[in-house]
Amino acid sequence: MAINEEITLKKLEVFLSFMELNNLARVADALGQSTVSVHRALHSLEDGLRCPLFKREGRSLIPLHAAYTFAESARRALAECEEGVRKVREMSGINPVRLKIGSLYSLTLHCIPQLVIALKLRRPGLDIDLTLGSNRELLQSLADGRLDAIIVGVQEEEQHAGLVAVPLFQDDVYLAAPLGSPYAGAASVDLQQLRDDKFVTLNEGFVTSQSFNHAFDLAGFVPDTAMRVGDIFSLINLVSGGIGYSLLPGRVRAFSSRIELLPLDARYGSHQQITLLMLSSRERDPNLLALAAECRLYGRGERATGS
Repeated sequence: MAINEEITLKKLEVFLSFMELNNLARVADALGQSTVSVHRALHSLEDGLRCPLFKREGRSLIPLHAAYTFAESARRALAECEEGVRKVREMSGINPVRLKIGSLYSLTLHCIPQLVIALKLRRPGLDIDLTLGSNRELLQSLADGRLDAIIVGVQEEEQHAGLVAVPLFQDDVYLAAPLGSPYAGAASVDLQQLRDDKFVTLNEGFVTSQSFNHAFDLAGFVPDTAMRVGDIFSLINLVSGGIGYSLLPGRVRAFSSRIELLPLDARYGSHQQITLLMLSSRERDPNLLALAAECRLYGRGERATGS
């Protein structure tokens, strides 16, 4: 029997996402589409099947028994198609079962592990390589083709031509101080009070170094920088050891109980947008589409919890 042209693999993907998430807005967010496009895909799939899949209750779609039955076949069809694509690409010397992702060290406690686990559940046959480094290093590796995608911090004013950006969450920058410092427990800290204090920070090329410079540009003075280091863990140890203060994003709070992160006065506020970046020329790659979908879901979860 000929398959109606309204039944496409893309619509099957939308359908299965809806069966999993059971919400048009969440499916649209996960797939990077509009809610209208998702609804249209589901409706046209029903037209192609000549069979209702959902019951309308107000603005909600309730799956019928037919939808659950069709979902089993749709999963098998997509899995078989993906397996066929994988085999053909491997025969052509392309290895689509390995995804090379770059990330910042400071994202390895919560964000990256959750994304990797979710991506492996979505695409069980996918192997993932993780490379850690600075913004500068990761952006260069992405441009050179040594990485498929990177998850980095982006300053609000930054623009990246030729790249697709998927925001995950915004992170505020704080004063990092050793426990028991004169500023302990302060509701906010005026950087002008620290003109005579020493600071430590990351080398140029890290987004946190950019945030450090941005905050002091707003404060109108150049801090007395005693030392620059090449990784966030050494920096945290130097702060906890009393070598100097620093400015660090809130996500590092869980890395050490020996430092305190104190809010900056609003005049010196600095923010980092944690963002997935990938080449525009590869945005339809199935593995990158899956990664982008998981990043959108992660970002939605962060906003829901107020993190």
